[in-house]
Amino acid sequence: MNTQKTLTPRAWADLLLLGLLWGASFLSIRIALNEVAPITTVAHRTLWAALALWLYVVFRRLSAPKDIRIWAAFLGMGLLNNVIPFSLMAWGQLHIETGLTSILNAATAIWGVLIAALFLADERLTLRKSLGVCVGFTGVVVVIGIDNLTKLSVQSLAQLAVIAGTLSYAFAGVWARKFLSSLAPPVAAAGMLTGASLIVLPLAYIVEGPPTLMLSLPTWGAIGYYALLGTAGAYLLYYRVLAVAGSGNLMLVTLIIPPVAITLGALVLGETLSSDVWLGFALLALGLIIIDGRLFRHA
Repeated sequence: MNTQKTLTPRAWADLLLLGLLWGASFLSIRIALNEVAPITTVAHRTLWAALALWLYVVFRRLSAPKDIRIWAAFLGMGLLNNVIPFSLMAWGQLHIETGLTSILNAATAIWGVLIAALFLADERLTLRKSLGVCVGFTGVVVVIGIDNLTKLSVQSLAQLAVIAGTLSYAFAGVWARKFLSSLAPPVAAAGMLTGASLIVLPLAYIVEGPPTLMLSLPTWGAIGYYALLGTAGAYLLYYRVLAVAGSGNLMLVTLIIPPVAITLGALVLGETLSSDVWLGFALLALGLIIIDGRLFRHA
């Protein structure tokens, strides 16, 4: 039975906006990295986004959870969905292009299928999904390159760091289903980012030293974008799209993000990507389309 929700024009607009917000985040993070160390960029991202979301929670008069177990779950979610992937990807962006980072980030959906099948009883790994996973991972290998996987240069390590971040995202999806699904989405997002901030602020201090607020205007503009629009605003939009379009349609945002990041990286930073990267992205996109399955239902 086809349970795929139909994308209304409003849902399509929200989905495209979400892809634009997240796609542009890769450029803004790279700009901030010119002046701010990787873990500290994450601290800025989670702290300011958490404060913005708690203001929204107060405005909406939503209740914050009082159960200590929920707050412990926030710490776990913040670690898996923010601290680990944000830090790994920020470090990776110091050594590889923003567009390439966004392409590798699309592997999140591939990992998500596998991890969900392992830990969630209602997420079976069907033959179609298995085929999509195989095609998608073939694309990831092509993007990174066999030679890079064998010689382990700093560029290949950066790519593997991004892939490790996407694996953490996949585990975060299972964690959210198991421990945070009963919460209002804005509260869950605010709590998660608070948990992440409690972890990453001392970590940044220990690893990278005391942060400074004496930053240039472009750096503050980049931080403001990726924290307030690319994180706090994007999470609110994410849950709105999820509610009206469903998780299957929401996965389409994974295909929107890379073209946005690649275009901005080329226009602003003068980045170019090799033909192998484009071929790998095509295979990765095909894998996601196979997993989604809607084209096969209409065939």
